[in-house]
Amino acid sequence: MKTPGFWQHDGLLALLLSPLSHGMTAAGRLRRAMKKTRRVRVPVLCVGNLVAGGAGKTPVAIAVAERLIARGATPHFLSRGYGGDITGPTRVDPTRHRAENTGDEALLLARTAPCWIARHRPAGGAAAAHYGADVVVMDDGFQNPSLRKNLSLVVIDGGYGLGNRRVLPAGPLREPFEDGIGRADAVILLGEDEQGILETLPETLPVLRADIVPANTDHLTGKTVFAFAGIARPEKFYATLEAIGCHIADTRSFDDHHNFNPAQIGWLLDRAAILEALPVTTEKDWVRLPEKVRDRFATLPITVRWQDESALDALLDRLG
Repeated sequence: MKTPGFWQHDGLLALLLSPLSHGMTAAGRLRRAMKKTRRVRVPVLCVGNLVAGGAGKTPVAIAVAERLIARGATPHFLSRGYGGDITGPTRVDPTRHRAENTGDEALLLARTAPCWIARHRPAGGAAAAHYGADVVVMDDGFQNPSLRKNLSLVVIDGGYGLGNRRVLPAGPLREPFEDGIGRADAVILLGEDEQGILETLPETLPVLRADIVPANTDHLTGKTVFAFAGIARPEKFYATLEAIGCHIADTRSFDDHHNFNPAQIGWLLDRAAILEALPVTTEKDWVRLPEKVRDRFATLPITVRWQDESALDALLDRLG
């Protein structure tokens, strides 16, 4: 689904839904209190967030793994495989698996390091360790207590922040802010702090600043494009295209993790032809397109740029 607009403001609908939020909060706390936490024989680093969708977890997880590799480590990713039908533990094979098997994010992760799909996180972590990982990087799972984390990084989008700061379904939070921040070892703040997040964080909690930036724009700069995206906040994607000098002839937004059917793909290509525009989407959406048509769509690769990479190294040193 797209991020509901009312999640950004504390209005009547949020107030009416707040009793359900109290139930969600109580259920989450009970789960964390009752669930047995298991360990694996290698360190586990979790890249999570406090809101539902769109915070930038996956790009940050990739950037963290890239830094671990540069430091001589052998990281493996661990993902639930949201949107896929594999329960695992299964190692992602990009030559064989499709988004309907693994979800879109796992296919992106597997470009950087081995990635394991596992609904049962301890089993996935154990499989990664057995097959050569010396550190497991979890993409999401911060609220899942089943696997012990050695280091938990919470990603917050500085532009969106925490919305109206209410828990689902009244707001975007997966759990109360105080609960989540209390378990975090550090915060990764992406972009400018437009929502005053820094003022609400404990003074002793490390904060790493970073930006998500285009990795390569030569094929898009100055082009007329028809942009489409099935992500939580597609407007961020459109704004980035404008910032790199694209002329956006039209846009089309879909629900997050949307699976494109043949009729929609045909419509997208026809619409681009009518507009005499280049159809462009996110890498996350591109991997959900059928392989036989992917070369007809452009993508905007992104990467994470750390403001102080030594601060990230200081955190990674805790893993031993």
